[in-house]
Amino acid sequence: MSNKELTSYEGACCANCQTPLEGEYCHHCGQSVHSVLRPVHGLFEEFFETFLHIDGRILHTLPPLFRKPGFLTLEYFSGRRVRYIAPFRLMFVLCLLSFFVLHLATDVITHRIEERHRSAALVVTNDDFAQAQTAPEVSAVLSKRLAALEATRSVGNAAIVAQIDKAEQQLRDQANDRLTELGAPAKASTVVAAAPPPHAEQPDKPINPVHISWLPAFANERLTEFLEHARRNLKAFDYTNHHGTVAERQEAIDHLVAGFYGVLPGTMLVLVPVFALLLTLFYIFKRRLYMEHLIVSLHSHAFIFLSLLLIVLVGILSTWLKPYSSFAGHAVSMLQLPLFLWIPAYLLIMQKRVYRQGWAMTVVKFWFIGWFYFWLLVLFLLVAAALGIVH
Repeated sequence: MSNKELTSYEGACCANCQTPLEGEYCHHCGQSVHSVLRPVHGLFEEFFETFLHIDGRILHTLPPLFRKPGFLTLEYFSGRRVRYIAPFRLMFVLCLLSFFVLHLATDVITHRIEERHRSAALVVTNDDFAQAQTAPEVSAVLSKRLAALEATRSVGNAAIVAQIDKAEQQLRDQANDRLTELGAPAKASTVVAAAPPPHAEQPDKPINPVHISWLPAFANERLTEFLEHARRNLKAFDYTNHHGTVAERQEAIDHLVAGFYGVLPGTMLVLVPVFALLLTLFYIFKRRLYMEHLIVSLHSHAFIFLSLLLIVLVGILSTWLKPYSSFAGHAVSMLQLPLFLWIPAYLLIMQKRVYRQGWAMTVVKFWFIGWFYFWLLVLFLLVAAALGIVH
């Protein structure tokens, strides 16, 4: 027997409500018999005990959540809840984890795209001036390419700056060669000097202030500010615009990504009760409480977020393995397809087990619910993207 089982609380009363105690916790108000005034080592013991308890619940929750469609929901309906993590906490934690990892993966992808465009600006081919038929056209092509190189120069890397200088000289030489072919005596340097410098564009005019008569002044000012942010971010994000620096473009990308992922968890939390409402409408004759549909929605989204987390982690692992072993990297990446396919299959089986209807009716309702939910998801993602752009 443990010390807890040997302890007798006969005659003891709760310090909070004076109710006679029958165990470590008062059955009337729930207060613990243990005092918070204890040595520091007692706090560490309590922390590790709580951590191990939560860890045990994770081991009992995550495997059946991923492998057994509807199991956790049916267990919750049956009243067996202590060994598992509560549905909302489970969904919320997995939501944050999945979007955190996806955010990291997105940062890696955007930086790689930027590196690819930066490398492309340094590549000089013999076809750069082939389409130019006059000296002004040669000047325009050369100015555009030099502007792109100048924007890349802002990274401050000595090796890249040396490559930029080499590419710039190659471009000028090719421009001179093309001018010679066209019979134009002017040198490329003279042509470029006559052309407007890359940063000599007219400054951007601020957008016209938004004025909606039925909105208060502060709302119109806020909308104007949002539109101005959107215009600047979209212009800096445009890779065909060579007049912005790499730092400006990267800042715009960071604003977009940070704004998008900043509102995405909240957006998904709104979809959980909306999905439960869809279940309520399609299973109205089952006479189930809305809270039951909400539990189904919470466990469904928790599974989706867990699957998304696994898919992203598999992608990251595949990307990390490919430089060392191409075969291993591609083999790992092939795991993403069954993970994707398991999501609709899991949700269909879960819907069948929880609501206990025939396969034909379940498939029809699953299709309609999925169709409505898909367009709601697209709408919410577009809103999240718009908020990210105006960030």
